[in-house]
Amino acid sequence: MKKILSLVLAAILIISLVGCGAKTEEPTVENTVTETPTEGIKPEDGAKLIVWESAGPEGDWVKFVGEKFKEKYGVEVVYEEVGHTDSLKKLTTDGPAGVGADVFAAPHDKLGELVATGLARPNDISAARVQSDFMKAAADGVSLEGVVYGYPTGIETYALFYNKDLVANAPATYQEVIDFAKGYNKPTENKFALMWDIGNAYFTHSFIAGEGGYVFGQGGTDKEDVGLNTKEAVEGAKFMVSLKEILPLNSADSNYQIMDGLFAEGKAAMIINGPWAVKGYMDAGLNFGIAPLPKLPSGKNPASFSGIRSLFVSAYTKYPNAAKLFAEFATSDEMMLKRFELTKQIPPIKALMDNDTIKSDATVAPFLAQAQFAVPMPSIPEMGTVWDPYGAALGFMWNEGTNPQEALDKAVETIKEAIATQ
Repeated sequence: MKKILSLVLAAILIISLVGCGAKTEEPTVENTVTETPTEGIKPEDGAKLIVWESAGPEGDWVKFVGEKFKEKYGVEVVYEEVGHTDSLKKLTTDGPAGVGADVFAAPHDKLGELVATGLARPNDISAARVQSDFMKAAADGVSLEGVVYGYPTGIETYALFYNKDLVANAPATYQEVIDFAKGYNKPTENKFALMWDIGNAYFTHSFIAGEGGYVFGQGGTDKEDVGLNTKEAVEGAKFMVSLKEILPLNSADSNYQIMDGLFAEGKAAMIINGPWAVKGYMDAGLNFGIAPLPKLPSGKNPASFSGIRSLFVSAYTKYPNAAKLFAEFATSDEMMLKRFELTKQIPPIKALMDNDTIKSDATVAPFLAQAQFAVPMPSIPEMGTVWDPYGAALGFMWNEGTNPQEALDKAVETIKEAIATQ
């Protein structure tokens, strides 16, 4: 997640390069989707599937699913190690050459490019299930302009980490955090009740979105509707800035590395971080807990950004029926529970939220709880114009005392100008 900015910029570069090159073969995929019941689909005769996924437990999961799929449908599945963040670039060349994957894993923020470059087929086999049985953030993350493309396999967001030796119980509200800070804070000793990467819009967006602010309208797809300076967004920003009372540092002094280090040292009592940090704190022997983000003064839950991992069916597959059946089979409740057991990644399926295996895992369940309030990062290419001006506005508000409305107005103006010149 710390590489979000570089990934977004790389994504824009990829789509630019793809747009300049001619494909040797252009697949035809309709954008208007009529869902076909699973019972009405049979694998093509002689079908054999290639599936791309990251190495490690994700790859082990694909192998497991492939074996079960072959038992049910008689179709051989070959796993190939391709990182989920690398699949789009590789499919751009391998797809037209006829040697690419039939099914591939990719993060949801690649969806705009996948659709623009015609690399992914719409999900016309289980779109209704994705919209009804999966978390809203997951369903929204794999959909574009009302069309479901992906088959979600995991959801990742951030939450509140707290040092159990310092904080007996996780705070339910930010007011509880503020009250705790009054007796705990000692700035001269670098002791703070709460820290987070203030200038990083990925983390701070939870305050703005929690009150109703948004990046792009229509579920993150309408580049003409930038909602970072609405009345609701400004209210969220005002509260965020008020927390400087308990975190009297410039944003640069509360960046990811610093807050991560102070939490590991037992000085920062609470921090906002993601599941990627769990293992490091466990290895350090830290006595910590994780909880959903505290509620805002309005009583609303902060809306953290989320990332969705998903399977997609290649537009170049020679076996679309078999490929769609595999993707649908892989994201069944049973197969997704197996994925959790192997990868510890949160399955974004509502029914699995009450599964004992997941509920009993203290390092996973809190992220699952926070994910209910998460909003997926917009997947359209224009998101690349957002991070810098948005982060700069947060810095001006926090460090210089710039009026939130003024700072966010300037950010939105900059974002719109950048979009207009693309």
